[in-house]
Amino acid sequence: MTKVALVAGATGLVGSHLIDILLKSPEYIKVISFVRRKSGVEHDKLDERVIPFDQMKLLPHEEIDDVFCCLGTTIKKAKSKDAFRKVDYEYPVQLGKLAKEHGAKQYMVISAIGASSGSPFFYSRVKGELEEDLIALYFPVLHIFRPALLLGERDEFRLGEKAGEIISRALRPVLAGKLKRYRSISGRQVAYGMYRVANDPTGEKVTIHESDHIQQL
Repeated sequence: MTKVALVAGATGLVGSHLIDILLKSPEYIKVISFVRRKSGVEHDKLDERVIPFDQMKLLPHEEIDDVFCCLGTTIKKAKSKDAFRKVDYEYPVQLGKLAKEHGAKQYMVISAIGASSGSPFFYSRVKGELEEDLIALYFPVLHIFRPALLLGERDEFRLGEKAGEIISRALRPVLAGKLKRYRSISGRQVAYGMYRVANDPTGEKVTIHESDHIQQL
């Protein structure tokens, strides 16, 4: 196969693993990566573009097959709800519109467990609105990933997530059956799951992958 991938958020926890997987994959001949800062990764297949995310664009002739959105932040890091919404909602929707204009056939996006536009919690509500608006773009194939707490080495220290990681590891044996979807999951597992579904067609137009299913992938 000779596919072209477009990745946004390649320097994050999931995105960095995904880039590594895609560059090693025989299914892709080119990987275009939108980043806000250089990743330091060099590869013949990698076309890394350092840009502000509100100025995402592709050349007129460029065609995309698969788009992977790994964008995400926290309200604490973003400093405000508006800034958080820009990263976790506006940019992924903008990316979807851009990719579809350039022929993208599949969109893989990271949402979150509990995402719902009717949620009383701002974070979950924004993720739910994102899912609904991406579905409304009518991609030929849309895969929505809803991981639980993400584990892995980040380039920044997040005290709340580190505490949550310790607690989630302790509770892991208890989270069985229907509660398995609340088990923490590694960033690399999510990245591999995104790669796996992009290259293993299911025939479904929209598929939502809860955290326990991502682990199975």
